[in-house]
Amino acid sequence: MSHLYPCDFTPVELEILDNQLETYIMDMQSDPHFSLLKDPGHLAETMIQNKKDVLYPLVFKLLKLALVLPVATAGVERVFSAMTIIKTRLRNRIGDQWMNDTLLAYIEKEILDCIENDVIVNLFQNMKSRRYKL
Repeated sequence: MSHLYPCDFTPVELEILDNQLETYIMDMQSDPHFSLLKDPGHLAETMIQNKKDVLYPLVFKLLKLALVLPVATAGVERVFSAMTIIKTRLRNRIGDQWMNDTLLAYIEKEILDCIENDVIVNLFQNMKSRRYKL
């Protein structure tokens, strides 16, 4: 997994990681706190509680990458799905910035639904009035 994320691990860290993994495995097998783990999330919590994240920082970095990967993949799939809805043949000439703004509004619509329309109208009116004062 460390080779899939070359920007997250230096060549020196990759060399150290092999030794750290071996030591980590032996340590975990002898530590009773790690005998009844349910899932990788529980492993991360237990590592932090027992300060093993400090003792094995590279192993913990691998664990964090493993925990983030499913969320990141789902997020990217959501964005591409939204992009096919937003960027139709009729809107094929959308510029990058407009596309980004539109996708952001579409993907985060739950957050934007919490903002009152009056707040948005006032924001745009203030933007317009500041532009004319310059």
